Amino acid sequence: MTSLSVQRDARRAAIGAADQQQPRPRSRSIGSRGGQRGQLWAWIFLAPTLLLFAVFIAWPLARSLVLSTQQTFGPGFTQPVGLGNFRALLADPLFWKALSNTAIFAAGSVFIQLPIALGLALLVESPKVRGRNVLRLVLFSPSLVGVVFAAMIFGIIFEKRTGLLNQILHAAIGFNLDFAWLQDHVMLALIVAALWMYAGFNMMFFCAALQNVPRDLTEAATLDGAGPLHRFRHVILPAIRPVTGYVVLLSVIGSFQLFELPFLMLNNTGGPDNRGLTVVMYLYQQGFETGDLGYASAIGWALTVVLVICTIGQRLLSRGEEAAA
Repeated sequence: MTSLSVQRDARRAAIGAADQQQPRPRSRSIGSRGGQRGQLWAWIFLAPTLLLFAVFIAWPLARSLVLSTQQTFGPGFTQPVGLGNFRALLADPLFWKALSNTAIFAAGSVFIQLPIALGLALLVESPKVRGRNVLRLVLFSPSLVGVVFAAMIFGIIFEKRTGLLNQILHAAIGFNLDFAWLQDHVMLALIVAALWMYAGFNMMFFCAALQNVPRDLTEAATLDGAGPLHRFRHVILPAIRPVTGYVVLLSVIGSFQLFELPFLMLNNTGGPDNRGLTVVMYLYQQGFETGDLGYASAIGWALTVVLVICTIGQRLLSRGEEAAA
């Protein structure tokens, strides 16, 4: 009897230990309730952002895509045309004129404005320059000026005979006072105006990148006998390459969105022979002056495709450079 009771007590103890080790159904239900409550609060906090995205981004994009397949005659009449707007766009000489003008401006921003911005950044980050903080503020301040004000000022500066630029160049080198900046050389005038406005803005990106260049690399290159050009090419430039790629992409996207500056400097027109017509200006003319919102939507989507191609090209180029390095 004693042995049987001992075995029975041992089995009871083993069963009790197994029951204690098993998770209780009540604790599982409490955990699941807590997870569901957390997911509910997450959706509640995300709801305002999702609502704003749906109302101001998703719906306008979907609506513009539908409009691009229609021809509109004012706000009251639309006619489905399928891909007719895009076929007409490919055969539209004004669209290609606007696209080429915008591409010229983008090239000026990348190959003229950005090297100057990098040079200014190297200048203000040099320890040999005194008053660097004041110089940064002076160079950055034009980007704080409104586009409308800058367009009005440069519209006066580029005037024939009475314009400040022609007057200064005439006094310095005998430049022709009748040189028509805003008639024959519109894109050059726009590039100069944008250079004054945005060179200091891009300079700040390069300043931040230059401050993160490891000093030990530049000091080691100096000890090895590398001159300033070699240090810039082999040490500084590879270190700031990611920021450079970002600034280039930002400049290209901003250039293809050019609208206010030429619109105001050229008095709401594209200038003589549409020399200052940009893609966004042409979109505005078709949508709000002609009244064909469908064709304007097609122009907008064509511009989107161009920007996507530029973005993908920049990313592929950056990856290729990183792989080569």
